[in-house]
Amino acid sequence: MMDIGFIGLGTMGSRVAANLVRAGNKVRVWNRERDAVDALARLGAQPVSTAREAFSGDAVFSMLADDAAAREVIEPLLDGAPKGLVHVNMATVSISLARDFAARHREHGLFYVAAPVFGRPVLAESAKLTLVVAGDPSAIARVQPLFDVIGRKTWPMGVEPERANVVKLAGNVLLGAAVEAMAEASAFASRNGVEPAELLDVLTNGVFTAPPYQMYGAAIAHQQYDPPGFKLKLTLKDLRLALAAAEESSVPMPLADVVHESLLEAVAHGDGERDLAALAMVSMRRAGGDVPATIPSIGA
Repeated sequence: MMDIGFIGLGTMGSRVAANLVRAGNKVRVWNRERDAVDALARLGAQPVSTAREAFSGDAVFSMLADDAAAREVIEPLLDGAPKGLVHVNMATVSISLARDFAARHREHGLFYVAAPVFGRPVLAESAKLTLVVAGDPSAIARVQPLFDVIGRKTWPMGVEPERANVVKLAGNVLLGAAVEAMAEASAFASRNGVEPAELLDVLTNGVFTAPPYQMYGAAIAHQQYDPPGFKLKLTLKDLRLALAAAEESSVPMPLADVVHESLLEAVAHGDGERDLAALAMVSMRRAGGDVPATIPSIGA
């Protein structure tokens, strides 16, 4: 059993923390909104009233929304934190923040491990996340038993923590491009007499059989955009981070620009809180097709 802090109990973080509790660890939990804390307390987690109380023990996990939230919550905790503490940041953050956090943690005698994940809430709940991990090898070894509890596979990416964030952002660019491609193909098919469900049944079960194509393809085919497994606005955030890093390193990413513009258009139409699959609505609007006024829930 390990003594763990967990900061940030959103849709993904709360499920990850629950699995750490179920594995028999002592888990101190903190979140701005109390409901998630209370739910985990009923599972056996220990609620704490401040983030500093969670930033101690054998290791601390954080899964905050974005760079701004990570800086606001984590930076004040570094001064005075126990020396040698391993901080595992599971959030999708910018490459520049990962570099800065790694340096700041070293200055305070702390270990910083980047461990962003691939997977939707259902995979987090069933402990089948894919973890991309980078940082000090000894620190990673200390928390590897915890990674084994929350994911199906850990992919080590080296010593520099930002390398894990490069992989995560690149992966989300690919994911966004895949959904954009299916959205455009569906709009094309629809205008030419083939229903998206017919098209995507062929493509996602006969040609592009990877799980992301099948999950998002099914959502597009049946217009199942609520409740979201991965909010469209979060993909927009990740595309912005990727494009900012690409500009800094002088890497042209024209396809990422296209996906970014489509995501921005979707958010402008009020679809940011819906599933990423709602990107299909952008292509249907552009093609002059019918877009439903209300979105059926999954399972409807």
